[in-house]
Amino acid sequence: QVQLVESGGGLVQPGGSLRLSCAASGIIFSAYTMGWYRQAPGKQRELVAQITRSNNTNYAASVEGRFTISRDNTKNTVYLQMNSLKPEDTAVYYCNGRRIHSSHWGQGTQVTVSS
Repeated sequence: QVQLVESGGGLVQPGGSLRLSCAASGIIFSAYTMGWYRQAPGKQRELVAQITRSNNTNYAASVEGRFTISRDNTKNTVYLQMNSLKPEDTAVYYCNGRRIHSSHWGQGTQVTVSS
């Protein structure tokens, strides 16, 4: 049974930081491209950042330079370090693991940036 479990969301003031974690089980984690997506109310889900199995990364233009994605294959965990948070970063953040013919999602974690 595949499980992706996100943690680390919460309420933070503008300019603050949060680190999201996504722990995976039931998959060969090192073989998967891992990504973080987000969905704000009334908007479509969008890719925030992803990291391939060879540690190549790419980011949405809106978070480039503020967010950093990383992975620890020994812990089957992917992280998203979010700095200089803005109110427009408020959304539910979802973890995704994918490889050819396979895609899995976590349940999401709420991130709210507000003073």
